[in-house]
Order: sequence, then C-alpha cells, then structure tokens
Amino acid sequence: MIAVNPKYIVDNEGKKISVILPIKDFKAIMEELDELEDIKLYDEAKKSNEPSIPIDKAFKKIEAKRKRG
Repeated sequence: MIAVNPKYIVDNEGKKISVILPIKDFKAIMEELDELEDIKLYDEAKKSNEPSIPIDKAFKKIEAKRKRG
C-alpha cells in the first residue's frame, strides 16, 4: 500500500474539489495502476482459453507481416 499525504483544494463552501500530491507519490500511484492493468489483462487472457504462442514466434509472425506490406 502506498502511503500518501494529499493536500486538498476546496471551493468557497469548503467542499474538496481537487487533490495535490507530491510528484513521487503521483508516480508511485501511476506505477501501481499500470501494474494492476497488466494483471487485469493477464487474468482476462487466461480466462479466454484462446491458444497462445511463445513471444518469439509472435514477433516472427509480426515481422513477416510487416515485410509483406
């Protein structure tokens, strides 16, 4: 868990409308979100039961398609 110390911007009525974070906290949150997205995509791929191929074969297929134009 990332510990953050946000500062809030409030409107004239004291309602929180925005958050200010140190850049290192923001970057840490963004890295966590990116990792969670990767996990989500992995889980979805595993559920799909579609056949998979090794990455080196996938790259070779992609390169062959590029060369064919």
